[in-house]
Amino acid sequence: MILISQCSRFLTRTLFHKCTPSAFSLAKTHFLSGSLSQVRAMATDAAASSSFNKVQIQRDNVTFDAYVIGKDDAPGIVVLQEWWGVDFEVKNHAQKICQFHSGYKALIPDLYRGKVGLEVAEAQHLMDGLDWQGAVKDIEASVNWLKANGSKKVGVTGYCMGGALAIASSVLVPGVDAVVAFYGVPSPELADPAKAKAPVQAHFGELDSFVGFSDPKTGKALEEKLKASGVPHEVYIYPGIGHAFMNCSPEGAERRKKMGMHDEDAAAVELAWNRFNSWMGRFLSN
Repeated sequence: MILISQCSRFLTRTLFHKCTPSAFSLAKTHFLSGSLSQVRAMATDAAASSSFNKVQIQRDNVTFDAYVIGKDDAPGIVVLQEWWGVDFEVKNHAQKICQFHSGYKALIPDLYRGKVGLEVAEAQHLMDGLDWQGAVKDIEASVNWLKANGSKKVGVTGYCMGGALAIASSVLVPGVDAVVAFYGVPSPELADPAKAKAPVQAHFGELDSFVGFSDPKTGKALEEKLKASGVPHEVYIYPGIGHAFMNCSPEGAERRKKMGMHDEDAAAVELAWNRFNSWMGRFLSN
């Protein structure tokens, strides 16, 4: 097993420079993949969890699976995956979200159609192959499904890749009532946040090195774009922590460490969740 902190610093200087999701190509061969047997086991357990109901959603001529948890008649929140896919961590987030406020119905659309990246190179390959415009259509269909099934108002949240898509939904998806994005900004080709139509709250780590995608400079540029849009917005940058800092389950924390991310800050995570709860409560209360 090889430690990758020195490699990570090198990649920061040489590869973290693009303004599109392809910036994540740094991970394909340079990050430690190692043995993820424990993560595989957790992913399998999460996929089999009986607390989620599996539903099928149709848009155009496409049908895709989604996973729902929470109160039937509650406001809805679409929860968007990281580049790994619908794995244990995004389900952890959805489970937590459905318990906030007076209760939410959380829905995770499966943007990868059943595929999950168990190692960095696999996740990279899956994200490289994602039809981003199609993913936005999946989000719109998910919002519409929630509104047709008891949710008067619907928000969208996401993490990393899902964070970028959440912001894109504020621009491109009618019917979105609020957005909370974690460490991800869409490429200009996908969506311009200056044209956002729904309120946006966004969270970034001060030590995030994904330049052009989720580093602090990109977060501050997003804030300027949101000011231009005129929508209610909040942008927070958390000191001393890096990318994917919300992934603090034991298996998620271990995976971050294997990728060279050794920072942990439980207080920052709790603060981010409190801000999430306040924002969604403000805009999704019936």
